[in-house]
Amino acid sequence: MTLPLRPELAGLQPYGAPQLDVPVLLNVNENPYPPAEDVVADIAADVAAAARGLNRYPDRDFLALREDLAAYLLKESGVALTPDQVWAANGSNEVMLHVMQAFGGPGRTALSFAPTYSMYPEYARDTGTGWVQGRREPDFTLHPATAAATITDLGPSVVLLASPNNPTGTALPLGTIEAVLGAAGDVHGGCVVVVDEAYGEFRRAGTPSALEILGDHPNLAVSRTMSKAFGLAGARIGYLAAAPALVDALRIVRLPYHLSGVTQAVARAALKHSVALMAQVGSLRAERDSTVDWLRSHGFTVAESDANFVLFGMFDDRHAVWQGLLDRGVLIREVGPPGWLRVSVGTPEEMAAFRAALLEVTR
Repeated sequence: MTLPLRPELAGLQPYGAPQLDVPVLLNVNENPYPPAEDVVADIAADVAAAARGLNRYPDRDFLALREDLAAYLLKESGVALTPDQVWAANGSNEVMLHVMQAFGGPGRTALSFAPTYSMYPEYARDTGTGWVQGRREPDFTLHPATAAATITDLGPSVVLLASPNNPTGTALPLGTIEAVLGAAGDVHGGCVVVVDEAYGEFRRAGTPSALEILGDHPNLAVSRTMSKAFGLAGARIGYLAAAPALVDALRIVRLPYHLSGVTQAVARAALKHSVALMAQVGSLRAERDSTVDWLRSHGFTVAESDANFVLFGMFDDRHAVWQGLLDRGVLIREVGPPGWLRVSVGTPEEMAAFRAALLEVTR
């Protein structure tokens, strides 16, 4: 029997990095530190309370969670937001899909600049949106004039900018984002610019957040996640900040009750511990910077990183290096431009194992 699969999906494989049982997992940019016991206890208590009402649908607009997220962003970035400027979903992946459902679609185009997050073209594909990739500079930065000219020529409905960028770790200056927004503002029919700050909490001192210019741009959205800095990848909670009108557009396309009562309870419990959870971010930043220094001191080329991962190379046969590390119990990611590999920042012990294995494989 033949299934009526959409032609553009024929022969494709689902997205996903290898999930292997090895001692050192450094391939999907997870936070290596599990929630502390007091956080676990609060989450368990709040989930138990939510469970008593699971016979009822959850608050479909989750206003209490949006208030908590706005309070957290004020503390983290110094930007005051109202709950109607915040949206959330099951991971920032679903937030992005909502954006594409609302502003993309057949006859419209989404634009990003490669190399960047490999899920972006899949969001476009799944919503019938045309997909175009511009190019970054050789050092993975984005030239403001080049980006603006690409937008002017193409006239996209959606522009996706990751900052820090995945897989390179490159952060965007506000001037570059402003140049993109300026060009987007002239697109006939309008253009939404999404700055994906999934790794925003790991940015180095002095690196700004696009939240700082949110109030000046009604077509700007800034997405975040609780998967990385909060160490809640298993909870699947992502969110976005934007003008109320943009958020209301996402409410139109979301599925009914898309954010379960249990998910809301987990997120709100974790946000009560944001100060303690953010304390881990500083140690991960320090481990990242020491990893960059070590790699460079041993002759590797390393991209500047404001994230919790490092892109490094160059290798004539990167797969052989990846496999050699895996054979020694260390799993990293074979991703990005040819010749490069990406390692997530783990605990000091995990990074020591990575360094030892890398020297064995490459020397």
